[in-house]
Amino acid sequence: MNKLWWLLLTIVCLAGAGFLILRIFPDQRPNAAAPATVVNRIVSLAPNLTEILFALGLGEKVVAVSSDSDYPPEAANKNKVGTFWQPNTEAIIASKPDLVITECFEQQKSVAVTLHRLGYRVLPLKIESIEAMLTAIKDIGDATGTQNRAGQLDEDITNRLDNLQSKLAARNKIKVLWVVQTEPLRVAGRNTFLNEFIELAGGQNAIGPTIQQYPPLSTEELLACGAQAIIQSAMGVDNIPEQQQAAEKFWGKWPTLSAVKNKRIYVIDPDTTLRLGPRLCQGLDLVAHCLHPDMDGHE
Repeated sequence: MNKLWWLLLTIVCLAGAGFLILRIFPDQRPNAAAPATVVNRIVSLAPNLTEILFALGLGEKVVAVSSDSDYPPEAANKNKVGTFWQPNTEAIIASKPDLVITECFEQQKSVAVTLHRLGYRVLPLKIESIEAMLTAIKDIGDATGTQNRAGQLDEDITNRLDNLQSKLAARNKIKVLWVVQTEPLRVAGRNTFLNEFIELAGGQNAIGPTIQQYPPLSTEELLACGAQAIIQSAMGVDNIPEQQQAAEKFWGKWPTLSAVKNKRIYVIDPDTTLRLGPRLCQGLDLVAHCLHPDMDGHE
C-alpha cells in the first residue's frame, strides 16, 4: 500500500479516535483550545500542524517536529521526534516541551496519553475538514497566546475561499475523479475533504454516494462515471513530470473516457492538496485551474 493511501487512511481514522481523547483529556477535547499559558517550546507531530504554527509566527518557539514536516524550509531544520506514524516519545520528552500538538489517530493518541500522564501539556486536534482546520487554527492561537494572528489567518483564508467561489459561481461544474490509488483503483468519495476541494474548485464528484470514504472502483464503474477530469496527488514533489507521464500511460487503457480522450489528466502537488493547513488556498487554486484553465488570477 503506497504512502498516499496511508496518509488518507490516517484522515479516515481521526473520527474514530476522537472519542477516546475525550475520555483521556476531559479538559482538552479535540478542537478545543487548551488554557492559555506562556509557551516557549512547542513540539508538532504533523506537517500541517507545523505549517499552522509557522503561519502564526511561532517558528522560533517550535523546537521539534515530525520528520515529514518540511514546510516552510526552516521547519526541515528543526529537531525530529519520529515520523508522523511513529512519534518517538523519548525524543519528545528530550525536547523539554511546554506544549505538544498532536493529531487524534491511534499512534499519536497513544503518545499523547503517555505525555499527558507524565504531566506534559498536550493539545490533540482532529482535522478532517476545512472547517475543522480553521477551528484548529483558533485553538492553537488560544493555546499559544496568538489569538490575533490566528484571527487574521482565519480571515485571510476565508476571504480567499470566498473570492475563489465568486470567480467560479457562473461556471459549469466539471465532473472530477480524484484518484488516491491506481492499483487497485481507489477514489475519493463524497464524504471526504477531497470532495470539498472538488466542489470548492468548481467541480462535481464523478462518484455518487458510497459507504466507504475512499471506495474501490471497478472498470465498469469507471467507464460509467463520466469523469471529465482526473486528478491524482503526486507521490512527492521531485519528479511530478515523470509521474504525469506515467499517469497518462496508465489511463490510456481507457481511451473512451472523457478525461482521457480530452487529455485532462492532472498529477498535482500533494503538499498543498493533502495537508489541511494554511496553504490549502494554493491547492484549491491549483485544482480550480485544472478544471477551469481559462480562469483569471492563478496564484
